[in-house]
Amino acid sequence: MLNRYTDFDRTFAMMDELRRRMDRAFEEYDAPRASLRGEFDQSPRYTPGPRIHLFDTGSALVVKADLPGLTEKDVQISLNQDVLTVSGERKSDAPEGYLVHRKERGAVRFSRSFTLPSKVDPEKTSAVLKNGVLTLTLNKAAEAQPRQISVTSR
Repeated sequence: MLNRYTDFDRTFAMMDELRRRMDRAFEEYDAPRASLRGEFDQSPRYTPGPRIHLFDTGSALVVKADLPGLTEKDVQISLNQDVLTVSGERKSDAPEGYLVHRKERGAVRFSRSFTLPSKVDPEKTSAVLKNGVLTLTLNKAAEAQPRQISVTSR
């Protein structure tokens, strides 16, 4: 009887592995196959967006986003109340009139929005794009900053 359950588990494990391999195959299928056939789509592909790291320094929120190959002109940042949106587009980098033999880095368009954990002062924000990493420093609003409360004895 125990043998039947083991066979059952083994069958589902094999089916799960097959599903994972199929997922990987379909993810990898799109861009390389098109470039091998010589089909170059000039329209930008939409992606979910860059990987973002958000941390709290106490007086400010710092957001770091990986944006390789983009310049300041390619990135748009907006802050609407407590929702931060980072969007951008990387255009095709092949010069006009040149023949492309292989294209694995196509045009990409992305947008990421998320709710900030505390209120920030939009007047005291800064954004720096250096070496493909965007660093946003969003100073917290006065009411959102931590306060020290002194304790006295009576």
